[in-house]
This record gives sequence, C-alpha cells and structure tokens, in this order.
Amino acid sequence: MNIKSKFDTTHASGPRIADNLLDLIGQTPMVRLPRYLDKPEVNLLAKVEALNPGGSAKDRPARHMIERALADGRLSPGDTVVESSSGNMGIGLAQTCAVHRLNFICVVDPNAQAQNVAIIRALGGRIEMVEQALNGDFLAARLERVNALLEEAGDRFWPNQYANLDNPASHEAGTVAEIDAALPGQVDYLFVACSSTGTARGCRDFLRAKGRNTRVVAVDAEGSTLFDGTAGPRKISGMGAGRLPELAQGQSFDDLVRVSDLTCVAGCRRAVAREGFLVGGSGGGVLEAVRSMQDELSGKTAVAIIHDSGSRYLGTVFDDDWVARELGASGKEVRALAGLQ
Repeated sequence: MNIKSKFDTTHASGPRIADNLLDLIGQTPMVRLPRYLDKPEVNLLAKVEALNPGGSAKDRPARHMIERALADGRLSPGDTVVESSSGNMGIGLAQTCAVHRLNFICVVDPNAQAQNVAIIRALGGRIEMVEQALNGDFLAARLERVNALLEEAGDRFWPNQYANLDNPASHEAGTVAEIDAALPGQVDYLFVACSSTGTARGCRDFLRAKGRNTRVVAVDAEGSTLFDGTAGPRKISGMGAGRLPELAQGQSFDDLVRVSDLTCVAGCRRAVAREGFLVGGSGGGVLEAVRSMQDELSGKTAVAIIHDSGSRYLGTVFDDDWVARELGASGKEVRALAGLQ
C-alpha cells in the first residue's frame, strides 16, 4: 500500500503548499475594473500586488536582492541588512531577513506610515528614525544614517534598492512576465507608479525584449525630482523621489503623468466607491492617471499596477481630518475631485 508522508506537499488538485512564506511571492491576480472610469470602452485591469505575503510589490525586489547576495557570498546567515525605506521595502526586507535568519535595520523618517513601521518591528526589524532632514531632504538624511550604520560593523550589507539592478530584474522576471502571460501582446498601456523606477524599468525592458507594442506610462508625484521634476513637499509615500536615484538616471518611458497628493486621495476614495477596492496612496494616483487619459484609451486595454493596499493608509489617505490638516481639502472637495458628487 502506497501511503503518502505527512510532509508530502504534492496535490492532484487544490492550492499548492509553499515551502516557505517567500515562495508565496508573485503570481498575484489581476482584476477588471469596469466601473472606475467614465468610459466603458476602456478595458481596465489592475495587478493586485497587495496580495503578496508582505502586502506589496516590494516583496519581489526584497527577496531577489537578498537571495542574490546570499548566493554570491556578499551575505551570510547571521549578517545584518541595512536599508532606507518609507515602508513597503522595509516590510519586504524584514520578512525576507526573518526567513533567512538575517538581522535587519530599517532607516525611516517621520513621513513613514506608522503602521508600516509597526509591521517592520513585528517582523523583527530594528527601526532607526531620522528626525531631521538634510538640507531639506529626508532621503539624504536616511542615506547618511545608512552609511554610518554600515561603518559600525563589518557584517553589514546594504542592498541599496535605489541602485541595485536586482530591483528591476525582479519585476522583469515576475510582475510584468505574469501580466504578459495573462494577456500576451494584448496590453496597450501599462501604468506604473515610480519611486526608484525599479518596477517601471523592469516592465519596460521585458516588453521591449518581447517586441510588445505596449506603452509604459510612468506615474510620478508632483514635487518629485524624477524625470527632470522639481523637488517639493509630498505627503503620500511610495511614489516620487526627493533626489534622483541611480536607477532612475537617464531613464525614459513612453508617457509621463504627474499627480498631486490630493489626486492620489481622490483616486483611493473613487476606487472604494466604484469598485470596493481599497488601494494604497500610489494606487490611487495610478488609477487617476488612467482616468486622466481615458479619452485616448477608448477601445484599448490598460493595466494599472497597484503596489499596495489602502489598509496601511487608514490614518492618512482615508482620514478626512488628516486630509484637511495636511492637504487643506474638505471631504466634500475630495469627493468632487473623485467625481463622486
């Protein structure tokens, strides 16, 4: 009689059983959003990256950067990973480090979502808070702290998400390859929020290598230095950059749409009202970038990469008091901007 071991994870049907949590990264679903736009002639789909185990698209590069470093000897079990993050990358790295028995120090600033910081701590990460901007730039201050921490001990490793080519490579092999497998050659426009530009670069490079005619639309924040922008105040994390990351230098995409913080809020509120879809701040901006171009998208298929969930923005984007205090807009004004009056 053939009796299966209780550790046998093969199944003829039903969901697969992963060997560890990191193996659940990727293969995130896509969903049609038929009610978000005013024009039903646009076939709009979202890539739901919040369904990665760490809750965002940053799980992909976090795992890839660390596992590549372990494979080539730059990292060994017991070493310490140090990175600057506004939240999601920190969560992805904390999760990856826990699985691989690495220590993790995350350098954040006061603009980081409090819930994200709490999750990093819960995953075993140590938080280093930078309280003062360096010449008005919190990223510069965070990177200065990263360098100081690296000098304290010889067993510390900086993945450097802002320059590491394993960042876009993770999206080239994963995010966009999954989209293309679901809709081979059928995507006319791909909308991607930009910060380090890792996601957008990986997607663009894959599509060009495959000979696809997809137009990649970079969605950037007002007040971001990306794409020759001018630095300014920004309250929504996960999109834009206060200084030009190395990965972004010399990069260009087929189209560029800049969105304000208030536009991101409006997009988040509209996604909930029209689709029951709780998206994060950058996701709201991406969806509103699509809506701003809906006339030229008529008859086309557009995919929006939604990097994370709105569940991490309940105290900011979805809080009318925070929006009034930080962005100077009433709930009524947000609803009007979102087209919900």
